[in-house]
Amino acid sequence: MATPNDRIDTFTVAADHLVRNVVPARGKPYEHRCTRDSFREVLWAGEDLACGGFTLEELAAHTKLPSTQVAVALAFLKERGCIETRYRRNYPADRAFYEDGMIEFWALAEKCAE
Repeated sequence: MATPNDRIDTFTVAADHLVRNVVPARGKPYEHRCTRDSFREVLWAGEDLACGGFTLEELAAHTKLPSTQVAVALAFLKERGCIETRYRRNYPADRAFYEDGMIEFWALAEKCAE
């Protein structure tokens, strides 16, 4: 029996968008995108809300962005170690959250351009 952990997530950068491709354990593969500007908004909001931590819903409300774009950004930041999750709340892994996130974005963009 398949579990949610059988899902495969991969990230790329295409046309200035962070792209999350998901191959679920069941069902059809799908893709969601987050613009670079939206990604930056998520990073800034993460810094604003860092002390108390944040959820996807709180970031979406704070930024007024679609939750799918926020979810793409959060999943990428978690995968890259920029976010730590404790008791269902997310916290920046260090004080240079914005810079770390953008470094990861540009590193992936450069890799995808090769």
